Amino acid sequence: MTFTGFGEDAVEFYDGLAADNSKAYWTDRRAVYERDVRGPMLALLADCEPEFGPGKIFRPYRDVRFSNDKTPYKTHCGATVGGFYVQVGSDGLMAAGGHYQMASDQVARFRTAVDDERRGTDLQRRLAALEAAGITVAGERLKTRPRGVDPEHPRLDLLRHKSLYGWRTWPPDDALHGPECRERVVAVWRALRPLTEWLEDHVGPSEQPRR
Repeated sequence: MTFTGFGEDAVEFYDGLAADNSKAYWTDRRAVYERDVRGPMLALLADCEPEFGPGKIFRPYRDVRFSNDKTPYKTHCGATVGGFYVQVGSDGLMAAGGHYQMASDQVARFRTAVDDERRGTDLQRRLAALEAAGITVAGERLKTRPRGVDPEHPRLDLLRHKSLYGWRTWPPDDALHGPECRERVVAVWRALRPLTEWLEDHVGPSEQPRR
């Protein structure tokens, strides 16, 4: 199935789920989810597979075992393709890429690479290009500098990172329901490829969270 956009009721489905996050609502509207959300997401991943590789849609059910929030369903549909991510929900579309989380050994390798003048400066240039393209650079960071790091280090801000990724969002609009949606996602993923390649080369494969 060729991707032609998310269904007309995709946003409305998640608006309703936010108001009534219950098994009754989900059961009653399951066909809408399959038709307007999951089906198009599968088609989007299939369209992108020749360039980016196979993707995976995250399950719609929340893991509530250790959460005070016991609502059973996620209020968005997310999918990954390697180090890339795409999400649709009531607030529209998001495309992202990078390392959303890093294991302790990956953080150590990341800081070693950032500390290196050549590799660290290379990463700075790549991140500057992303920001110039309208992509937000983010990630979990220490509030203080890592132990043993010079407070005057030229890349101190980067060394504080425990994860690193870029993202861009679009509010619900007509493009969400047409093939232009795919072009938005692909454009962001292509722009993020220099970041994901740097991270894979110097840190290792992305560890995707359970969403």
